[in-house]
Amino acid sequence: MGKMIRTGGAFLFLVLGLYVVFNKPFANLGADGHFIVMSLIVTVGLWIFEPWGIPNGVAGVLCLGVILAGATSLGSPPVRTEIVFSGFVAPAVWTLIPALFYGFALAKTGLGRRIAYFGLKSFNISYVSLMAIWTAVGVILSLCTPSITVRVVIVTPIVLDCVNACGLQKGSKGRSLILLTAWSMAMIPGLGWPTGSLVGPIIMGAFGQVKEIAPITFQSWTSVMTLPALLASAILVVGGYFVLKPETELKIDRSVFTDEYKKLPPMSRDEIVTALVLAGSFAMFMTGGRLHRFPDAAICLVGFSLLAFFGIIKMPEVSSGISWNLVLFVGSTMCFVSVFQKSDVSAWLSGVLSPLFAPIAGSPWMFVFVMLTFLFIWRFFDVALLNPTIAVLSAVVPTIGAKYGINPLVWIPLFGFAVVVFFLPFQNMFCMVAEANFKGEGWERNHQITYGILFFVACLVTMLVAIPYWISIGMFKFVP
Repeated sequence: MGKMIRTGGAFLFLVLGLYVVFNKPFANLGADGHFIVMSLIVTVGLWIFEPWGIPNGVAGVLCLGVILAGATSLGSPPVRTEIVFSGFVAPAVWTLIPALFYGFALAKTGLGRRIAYFGLKSFNISYVSLMAIWTAVGVILSLCTPSITVRVVIVTPIVLDCVNACGLQKGSKGRSLILLTAWSMAMIPGLGWPTGSLVGPIIMGAFGQVKEIAPITFQSWTSVMTLPALLASAILVVGGYFVLKPETELKIDRSVFTDEYKKLPPMSRDEIVTALVLAGSFAMFMTGGRLHRFPDAAICLVGFSLLAFFGIIKMPEVSSGISWNLVLFVGSTMCFVSVFQKSDVSAWLSGVLSPLFAPIAGSPWMFVFVMLTFLFIWRFFDVALLNPTIAVLSAVVPTIGAKYGINPLVWIPLFGFAVVVFFLPFQNMFCMVAEANFKGEGWERNHQITYGILFFVACLVTMLVAIPYWISIGMFKFVP
């Protein structure tokens, strides 16, 4: 995106925001509500176009500062401050921060690389076995860190070495198939549990700011999302083989990867400690509510402390080991929900948006398929990981649930799948990270677009199974 486009796009959003605040075009929305909507519009423009190199996290907290300074309907100044910055004290943020350090430790110690090469050396090499290996690697890494970016950074150089060692020529379907499989499996299966991607903390944080929505737990998340995430992943992998069917068979011995594995140093103390901390943390997540009642945030913070205690995370790395811009970005998006709730924006949004759901909300099938399709298309416009849309719709989820019996948990797979859509690279920051790492030696653009369309189809097919399951567990008989 060129400098002129970035600047011009952000300027258009600024003009739109100023129009809203000065002309007050929305009925039933007060002056302060218009001011908050203006702040959000301008911020979304900064998130999408990133003019002058302004990081998304900085743009988010700038918006909060503007709201804090300009809005007057949120109570006395002390209360107003607590509301505006409430997202940063949400449990989801304090799950996110230490969990990001899990990914840092995974990459720093070399444990992620060892996991990948162990899989590659363990099976005879064919297209099917490579796809199965990279699927397993993606799932295992998803259990270790919520950062898709970390997983992509770990996987991409190894899978590039893999396709080169296999002699898969640039531009071939076989090369694109293996690269796209490894990349997508580092991204999609982790949607199945709240600590498997940033989607978890984002949705849990946004919903957590709405008092009418019960707190989302590890178990409640997995009850609606694990099956769809794993099923969509399986359909994508199998369908990918037929859509991008390789032109020739692979002719390579697994000894190539056995030799690469042997080149790795012996498993270090740091790798062993990291593996134990990650395995223990996930075991605690899985057994929460049955064997113990420790919150996910507490488990992550203890795990982070153990990594620091054993010297895996050192003092300078606390500030440099993770993207604090990402933390600011996620925290600021969560703040919007509480601001909406404590102003007249939430009530106004409910009045405007709720009637729009009337034609589809009466049928679970209609609701899910229409909303999923809409969100996939909407991602052409909301390129900020769907965070603005999640923040806005979170304010009306309770009203929709109360009126039409739709459990707020049903929104998790709809949002989750839409966040990782990749019809085009600009929609998916993880796609852009992978292509940057491939340095022009990656997949073909037409193959990536085809694979992105296949993912959409996989999600639709998945819903044919998921909807009856959700109906059977009462997801469409919600009583607040």
